Amino acid sequence: MDLQDQLKNLFPEHIPEETGETSDNIDNDIWLQDDPIICKYEKRKGKPITILEGYTGATEDFKQLAKKLKQQLSVGGSFKDDKIIIQGDYRDKIMTILKEKGFNVKRVGG
Repeated sequence: MDLQDQLKNLFPEHIPEETGETSDNIDNDIWLQDDPIICKYEKRKGKPITILEGYTGATEDFKQLAKKLKQQLSVGGSFKDDKIIIQGDYRDKIMTILKEKGFNVKRVGG
């Protein structure tokens, strides 16, 4: 007897809901633009950072993208002044992730 059968025995009048797509799939909600997102590398106070800028869509979409990138890379970062700031030099990884999502990315600097 699995969990579903036990739940049916406990709650016979309950109708289970169909679960389609989960909220983890935010790729379809983010607006894709024609202009490339600029990915550049800087050093601030001697520490390397990667900056993403040039997104022309909604600010909330860009914040979701920043959160998703930080989770996938397991690094810290922030979202300020319509820029995503990622701690460390992750230009190559970020560019591959964004290209898989359908974005056009341009690498600037070194």
